[in-house]
Amino acid sequence: MNLKTTYLGLELKHPLMASASPLSKTADQIKLLEEAGAAAVVMHSLFEEQLTLEEQQLDNTLNYGTESSGEALSYFPELGSFNIGPDEYLEQIALAKKSVDVPVIASLNGVTTGWWIDYAKKIEEAGADALELNVYYIPNRIDQSGSEVEELYLDVLREVKRGVSIPIAMKLSPFFSSTPNMAYKLSKEGADGLVLFNRFYQPDLDLEKLEVVPNLILSSSYEMRLPLLWIAVLFGKVKTDFALTTGIHNHLDVLKAMMVGANVAMMTSEMLSKGRGRFKEILHEMAQWMEEHEYDSVEQMRGSMSQKNVADPSAFKRANYMKMLASFRPDPNSQLP
Repeated sequence: MNLKTTYLGLELKHPLMASASPLSKTADQIKLLEEAGAAAVVMHSLFEEQLTLEEQQLDNTLNYGTESSGEALSYFPELGSFNIGPDEYLEQIALAKKSVDVPVIASLNGVTTGWWIDYAKKIEEAGADALELNVYYIPNRIDQSGSEVEELYLDVLREVKRGVSIPIAMKLSPFFSSTPNMAYKLSKEGADGLVLFNRFYQPDLDLEKLEVVPNLILSSSYEMRLPLLWIAVLFGKVKTDFALTTGIHNHLDVLKAMMVGANVAMMTSEMLSKGRGRFKEILHEMAQWMEEHEYDSVEQMRGSMSQKNVADPSAFKRANYMKMLASFRPDPNSQLP
């Protein structure tokens, strides 16, 4: 069974990758992911705040006036809680490249321009095979237009593309007013791949302490339906590679990702809950399914159920919304009045 695929110009032995997570912080951890069966690994993200927090100027800014509010310092984590800093991050890339054969993709996470080029260059020099740019941005200004938010992503991509020659993937939010148009703009600016989608971690409220608290919930397979929809729509229309992340938990999830047109499927939550061994289990089940359904290769199925190729393209449009509502039937055993 030929499970080979390509992503960002990199040849992979199969399409199941490890996405950025606490499981890919060090070279030793990346080695374990390779041994578990990952075709490639995205390192955990290097955050803009890790870089700026090292500068005395930001330190002074964060501390200025904090005596007036005991909670002010709690908005930013201590630098040490990231475990490794910028220099160590580069060292781990270099060490990983010496110890593993699978591609190692670095990840930068930030929102402001000006710092990306310098560290993108250092990441390339450290030996990373590619770079994932995660513009984790939540607009909260009422005077900021949608086009300004889009330009932020485009500026970051242009900035990094000018400074490095390794492939660049953009990790996107699902909340653009026109996802197809944004994907097209990014591909025109040189994005080698699009990672769909970033999960925004919404905070919860502690009503007893009257505090906003972080609340990380692992994904479920249901969550893959949103990136599944958009990759199906974009396949064949936008000239770039696609990575489906969020909601990959079993072999059927990976197969669905391939059939709508993804080059790779990225997995983390399943590993965090059930261990790295899930890689080989999913790949075995995937190959078994393909054999039973007479598929010779991943490439044979890629895009076969995209909007471009599916028998009923309206399934990805407004008509399907009406069909779903009309077809709903309550469970006869439910307690509905």
